[in-house]
Amino acid sequence: MRPTSEAELAEIIRSANAPLLVKGGGTRTLGAPKGEVLETSGLAGIELYEPGALTIVAKAGTPLADIEAALAAEGQRLPFEVPDMRGLLGRTGQSTIGGVVAANASGPRRVQAGACRDSLIGVRFVTGDGTIVKNGGRVVKNVTRYDLVKLLAGSFGSLGVLTEVAFKVLPTPATSATLILRGLSDIQAVAAMSQALGSPFEVSGAAHLPGDGTFLRIEGLTTSVAYRSGQLARHLAGFGVAEVEEGSSRWAGIRDVAPFLGKSGDVWRVSVKPSDGPALVANLGAEAVFYDWGGGLIWVLVAEGTDLRAQFGPYSGHATRVRGGAGIAHFQPEAPAIAVLTQGLRDRFDPRGLFGAAVA
Repeated sequence: MRPTSEAELAEIIRSANAPLLVKGGGTRTLGAPKGEVLETSGLAGIELYEPGALTIVAKAGTPLADIEAALAAEGQRLPFEVPDMRGLLGRTGQSTIGGVVAANASGPRRVQAGACRDSLIGVRFVTGDGTIVKNGGRVVKNVTRYDLVKLLAGSFGSLGVLTEVAFKVLPTPATSATLILRGLSDIQAVAAMSQALGSPFEVSGAAHLPGDGTFLRIEGLTTSVAYRSGQLARHLAGFGVAEVEEGSSRWAGIRDVAPFLGKSGDVWRVSVKPSDGPALVANLGAEAVFYDWGGGLIWVLVAEGTDLRAQFGPYSGHATRVRGGAGIAHFQPEAPAIAVLTQGLRDRFDPRGLFGAAVA
């Protein structure tokens, strides 16, 4: 099924009597959800773009590449640095902007610009009973009593099918530079990254690749980047002499989990208190790790079938299995109180249980 209008989509959902598998570009799916495929690619196109107002509105099936090209032509970008998961997950196709929202897909820049949900200002979607809902954007009053803009981001299609999304965008910086510290242990690297991120020098990315280096990104006007890079290097002098690399080409690989491409095994995304990161990693018995500290994450590669959550020991954290076979839940099991709230939301927005997960 491939509706070409919001009204047609609503009618399909109202008539459905079995689970639906919502498919955008098919590039971000977790697991192997089942259901009759409902494609959103027929709901495509940029509906409003006002560069002067830093606002863009597009239908949910619009390819992400089209959004990025339109913004680039005006010297602007989505603030949250969308990861491309196709290489890691072995997928083809084009990511859609609705899929980006459904997955709350965000990269290393989230430490400065926030996640996808923080740039999202409006949504339209169809609930499980076929109701068309609009929230945010130019709507003055939120009559639903829910902040649906934030609620839909990261819901993986479990509450409804997105039909339109609106974002605030930002100018593309004139230049960028990456400071590189070599030879740091995980403990030293976490200390350096935390110190850099807590400094006044507006670091927009921080990553540590064991055996390679610790990387800190600064973006902005040319003179500002040069000044802040020099000041940050002095600020971190206790960790060694920092190399300064112009440009930001290496950050695409960090964003897209390139260190794990071509390597077999399950891939997990872990969020943990920064001070616990190195000790937790030492507990995991991982084949490889790297820290996307600007994104607040540790990426972990382990043998197939490894339940990483069982190895957390005394450390509290949140782990999502991004790549791996059946048998282990992809999403972190919810605490009982949270599970009750989640089920209440699903009962409210998808009373017939049509939506299991979106193919983003």
